[in-house]
Amino acid sequence: MSPDLDVAVVGAGMAGLTTAHELRRAGLTVRVYEAQQHVGGRMHSFRHDGYTVDEGAEQISRHGYRATWELIRRLGVPPGDLPQLGGRLAVWRGGRARPGLAERSAVLTGAGLGPRARLDLARLLGHLTRHAGEFDTDHPERTPLGTATVREVAGRYHPDLHDYLLQPVAGCFFGWDTARSAAAPMLSLLREVGPPAHWRTYADGMDRLAQELAAGLDVVTGSEVHEVVTDKDSAGLRIGGEVVTARAAVLCVPAPVAARLHANPSPDAAAFLSACTFTPALKVSCLLDRPLGPAAGRPLYLLLTPDAEDDALAGVIADHVKHPARAPAGKGLLTLMADARTVPELLTAPHREVVARLTAAARRYVPGLAEAGVRHFVHAFRHGLPEATPAALGRRARFMARATGPVEYAGDWVMLRPSSEGAVRAGALAASRVLCRLRGPRPPAPTDRKATRETA
Repeated sequence: MSPDLDVAVVGAGMAGLTTAHELRRAGLTVRVYEAQQHVGGRMHSFRHDGYTVDEGAEQISRHGYRATWELIRRLGVPPGDLPQLGGRLAVWRGGRARPGLAERSAVLTGAGLGPRARLDLARLLGHLTRHAGEFDTDHPERTPLGTATVREVAGRYHPDLHDYLLQPVAGCFFGWDTARSAAAPMLSLLREVGPPAHWRTYADGMDRLAQELAAGLDVVTGSEVHEVVTDKDSAGLRIGGEVVTARAAVLCVPAPVAARLHANPSPDAAAFLSACTFTPALKVSCLLDRPLGPAAGRPLYLLLTPDAEDDALAGVIADHVKHPARAPAGKGLLTLMADARTVPELLTAPHREVVARLTAAARRYVPGLAEAGVRHFVHAFRHGLPEATPAALGRRARFMARATGPVEYAGDWVMLRPSSEGAVRAGALAASRVLCRLRGPRPPAPTDRKATRETA
């Protein structure tokens, strides 16, 4: 019996859409199954009364996002639709915002660091520069840092370097506990993306590239895959009460979900999957009747609130500063990032309670917030970002060297790079592995796939 498809892709985030795009370009019949009613995953944006709300990812960079920019050019997205971020980054310390975070001038201006910590920052930056060739985001397991955690590496320097730089960055951007996550992936990524002057956003929402990719693909939303079982040459996907067969399946979902779906992975895949834990993420979008933001001399795009200063928030983003089209003229849009220590309990709390807790904490940083709120939305991801633990780092090499098979995997966790670029690179890699295995003659295409599509 002929398979229903050449390739079935599970998940319509950036990894799944990239995988399907590359395989479709190669002439294979590909279908993407997505449990949600929309595409984009953690890159999804939604629109409400003229506001554009980015539910997950906030920006990309001109540097370090090579695979993403290749897709942008291929799909014809105009460069003008990816403007530079407005505003600066700052860290809160001693009762006020300290701007200049992640800028090259931080060694001189401080950006929340004292004089001795600035000297140690210069030492750390010098080390990264001298060993630049060894900090490869595609192979974080090969860096001189080995499997040392962020906290362990920070322990070699002044305490401020951890408390007012590495921890706030890890906590807000990745949702990481610095005692659990390896330093090599984080420092490799930060070195590659460069300072905020290189950062960009999609003018009409962070899901722009996902929408462009999906427009050229066969995507079935609202279709949850419950199990994937493989034999020697094919994969079967249980979707509702039916089974869809494919010559190959690519699981483009978080590692814990992939481990649950795939009934019989190879030993090397199973070992890496079990080590790839995720941190949950939660944030609240505040639709405002005026353009408020963190108090500072110049507009801020992002204010990081370190664990040493705040136990409820990890950061405050002024989306209307990031790009004015995120909010209607004369209005404002803020994003409140929950601190990783509070996210687990907030995931199951009523939304009203979540909003009350985070907005109460944010009033410390945003004067007038209590009077300006119009509407609030809660965005939660049980699998927010890959944690990049030392265990995952240690098992990655064998996972990457495994033989090809009927099931492949893609996602930022494959690269141990918590970013949309990591997802895009993993998708391209998975597609190339599938193509290597399916180079033989294609079976005849099924004459009627109507029954399969009706499962959506």
